Amino acid sequence: MKNNKREILIFYNPESESGRKTVAYAQSISNYVEAYSFEQSPYNSLTGWCKIVTALDMDPKDLLNKSHPYYQENIRGKEFDEEGWLNVLRTNPQLIKAPIAMRGKRAVLCINPQDVFRLAKEEREREREELVD
Repeated sequence: MKNNKREILIFYNPESESGRKTVAYAQSISNYVEAYSFEQSPYNSLTGWCKIVTALDMDPKDLLNKSHPYYQENIRGKEFDEEGWLNVLRTNPQLIKAPIAMRGKRAVLCINPQDVFRLAKEEREREREELVD
């Protein structure tokens, strides 16, 4: 799946207030917002999660809520390679600690709903750089 640089994709838990706020803030900065629950994401494959993690420039393990009971009971203390951690994300999206917003090849883990504004700020900075060049 290819991302349009004007479109913002949000992956989130729709039952989370933080997730709903992140979607609302994204809609305030773009007319093109697609919101997906973690479970229904079109990126719900190893390749999709690899693309998300690469765009975030983060380790897959860093996306997990380590205080979640499932993590504590079933994952804590185990070590996986990158593909293994991607599988943990894919099969346990309830463990993802915050919404993820993507625009083009950039992504932000929205610990605070306002973090989605970083995508707009980066886009404006890129446009300014293109004008200077």
